Amino acid sequence: MRAAAAIVSSAVGVALIAVIPACDQGGSESPNVEYGDCQVSGEYGEFDLSPETEGALTVKTTLPAPGWWNGDTPDSITGGYEYCMAANIAYRSGLDRVTVKNAPFPEVVSGRTRDFDLALAQITITPERSKVADFSPPYLSSTLGLLIRDGEEINEDNIRDARMGVAEGTTGEEFVANRIRPTKPVTAFANDPEMVEALEQGRIDAVVHDTTILLAYPQKTENKVRLVGQYRTGQSYGALYPKGSADKEELDRVIKQLIDDGTLTKLSAVYLGAAFGQDPVKIPYLRVDDGP
Repeated sequence: MRAAAAIVSSAVGVALIAVIPACDQGGSESPNVEYGDCQVSGEYGEFDLSPETEGALTVKTTLPAPGWWNGDTPDSITGGYEYCMAANIAYRSGLDRVTVKNAPFPEVVSGRTRDFDLALAQITITPERSKVADFSPPYLSSTLGLLIRDGEEINEDNIRDARMGVAEGTTGEEFVANRIRPTKPVTAFANDPEMVEALEQGRIDAVVHDTTILLAYPQKTENKVRLVGQYRTGQSYGALYPKGSADKEELDRVIKQLIDDGTLTKLSAVYLGAAFGQDPVKIPYLRVDDGP
């Protein structure tokens, strides 16, 4: 579902690390590898990957993505849910750094590039994307939020008559076209900041995009927008791998472990809760009239 939330630069950065002797949580001798502000856990080197770059986990994403990747450029990332998820994957795979590659979202999910180990960019698992890439087990449920300007009254009853904005190449764009079916032309944006700016300036009336992305914008005092509801999609986020990746099975095992041992739940509380300022599950759910 996640879209070109991004400055569409293809800049590549490497997260700097420091390695000092320490013990892992199991008490055995292992390096204490620091990946920005992330807390890592588990057994260092428990899993065996054949990474794109020796000693590094190469991750593609789409920036900016507050809460998920804290920092606007690859070399400024210090934390965030997905960055620290990558850090824990790297640690448990015995890799001492995370290399971040920033790319437009349509490129990330296109299946046309293979210069990465996995992509973490709030990517909804869909049958269409699964034709050109492989996915991990789902790690987070996804919904679509409805963002409007303060003072406006747009809701599930009149949304079809609004001028709507969507993020290019996302399931939000498909949802608007196929489920909401607005009466006015829809504008697709290449990145999230541009889309929200268009909303604030009155060039569009509403935005439909990932709830967990839109939640960050009302928290900024300069943004005069509010999230009024969310649509259920029955979909989930997954890590994306190049099609036929030799590391899929091992990466799946690491991610399943991160889910089962509660690591991802802790990351959600630390990074997403802080970024959003509210619990996503308490946002009202909106219905969609599927009639003609």
